[in-house]
Amino acid sequence: MTDTFAQQRLAHLESLAAELPDRGMVSRMLGGDDPVLWVWHPGSGRQTIVFATPAKEGWLFLWSPDGQEGTADPSRVAESVKQLLAGAPVS
Repeated sequence: MTDTFAQQRLAHLESLAAELPDRGMVSRMLGGDDPVLWVWHPGSGRQTIVFATPAKEGWLFLWSPDGQEGTADPSRVAESVKQLLAGAPVS
């Protein structure tokens, strides 16, 4: 992985991580040169790993199960992850 690629991935994950505390979630960057974001919802105890990956037109966040959104709006992604981990229906 090039330094530029790693820096872009890290920047996207950091932008998402910055949105999570205001929504009651905790996160930690894992993976060193291949970072991923571990996200935990203390209220429900649920957790997931979020990846940032290049796509045809920009970058995507991916998380389990079946989560996928562009990186342009980390606030929206944080809401989607919160709904998933809180056990609420995802819209």
